[in-house]
This record gives sequence, C-alpha cells and structure tokens, in this order.
Amino acid sequence: MAQYTTLKPLDYFASLVQQEEHIPLLEAALSIAQDDDPGLDLNHCLLEIDKFAARLRRRLPADIAQIPKLRMLNNFFYQELGFAGNLNDYYNPDNSYLHKVLSTRRGIPISLAVIYMEIASQIGLDVKGISFPGHFLMKLTVNSGDIILDPFNGTSLSREELEERLEPYFPNGRSSDDLPLSSYLSNATPRTILIRMLRNLKALFAEHPHWQQFLNIQQRLVILLPNEIIERRDRGLAYASLDCPLAALQDIEAYLAACPEAPDADLLRKRLPELKAAARKLN
Repeated sequence: MAQYTTLKPLDYFASLVQQEEHIPLLEAALSIAQDDDPGLDLNHCLLEIDKFAARLRRRLPADIAQIPKLRMLNNFFYQELGFAGNLNDYYNPDNSYLHKVLSTRRGIPISLAVIYMEIASQIGLDVKGISFPGHFLMKLTVNSGDIILDPFNGTSLSREELEERLEPYFPNGRSSDDLPLSSYLSNATPRTILIRMLRNLKALFAEHPHWQQFLNIQQRLVILLPNEIIERRDRGLAYASLDCPLAALQDIEAYLAACPEAPDADLLRKRLPELKAAARKLN
C-alpha cells in the first residue's frame, strides 16, 4: 500500500510511472483523480480495495482451481459489491476517477477493470487488461486457453462475439490481410492502460472545452509520453487558452521545430506573434 507523500500531484504521478516494469497501476490510476479532488486520500482508497480482497480471500478454499475462483470473484465484484457499467451516464468524467467509481460502484470498462484486476491479483488470479478497440477487456489465461472477460459484467466472450465487436472498425469487412483476432488480445501494459484512461478524459474535456481540466490531463500524458510531440502541442494549446503564453510558446515552438511540415503547422505559426506579444506584456 502507498505511504503518505508530500509530493505535488504531478511529481507524485511522475514518480509512480518512471520505471516501466514497476508501475503500480492501481495507485497511478487513482492518483489521476487528484486533479479533480486535491484532498483525495489515496491510502484510504487503496485500503478499501485491500479490504475487499481480504474479505473474498477468507472465503476461498485452499485448493480452489482458477475457474471456480474466477466465478467467486465475479459474484463478489458484480453481485455482492454491485460494480457495473454506468450505461445511464457513460460519458460522465466521474466514471474515469477511481475514487468516484469506488463510491458509486459505477464506471466505464477500463476503470472497472483496474479495480477488478487488483482484487484478482490479491487472491492469486493473474488477470490482465486488453486494450481492445472501443471497449476495454480483461483476460485470464488458464490451462485450456484464454478467458476473455467484459469488465462491465464479468461475462466471458466467445471468439464470435469478439469478431463481432471488431466489425464496426472494419466497415468494408475484414480481409485475410488484416491483423488476426489474437493481435487485438495482447496484454496491455500499465503505461498503456494509464494512457487510455487519460485519453478518455482528454476527449471528454475537449468536446465541451474545460481547459484547466484538459491541461491537467495533458500534463500527465506528456509525462507518460515524453517523446510524442503531439502531446506537447496539445498542452501548448491548452496553455494558450488559459492565458499562459510563455508556456504555450515553449510547447508550440517545440512542436513546429519537430514537425515543420505538419498539416497544422502554418495555422500554429500564425498564432505565434499573438503569443509572443502576450508574453512580452507579462515581462
């Protein structure tokens, strides 16, 4: 469990994700909510999930096999605790903040999956995330193969159902040249999961511009993806919209230096004089 820290939220997040093979997914995912709730007690949330796992662990027979254990986890998580997909308010940002999901027991697939996978890990089930198109999934590998799970309700999905879920992304139908289904079912790394969570929020805050929230998310994406210059560009645009011209200039000029022929380069260059003038006023 995490210890109390006096680090600022962004520094804390950066410290959690700096080592690729040792990212504590649950803690890092919970910390995203510090932007929404600066007073959030992360340790309280982590302890609550630990208590869930301990409660279930006490019920498990010592020699229980993986599949019966999975059934017990599903019943506990979805029936007893009442976690489910928030179909009535799917695009509410709260569905991506884990402390809100813990409180309401409602979320989107990826936020439910992060909590589910942590409990699974604590009872000895190695459930992995799958960054499937459109709908995050989970996977448990057993002797007979992979069990693919829908985080909304814990149901297992057949090959036919998975192929059907891919169809909207291939409007002209899939061909033999397309990637096989198995390529869409590989394990998602903690970094990949965090990026997807943040990009979900980014899309929500961009649709009805909430620039401060957008910037908060963008700061974390830049930490996770320091070499993706487009994330710097988007952070610069957020700074510009929040009247922070110096910071905006740094990011936008870095983007233009790296991508001078980008489709949006000329449009961004036209914004530079205005930003420079605004920056001079600050000095």
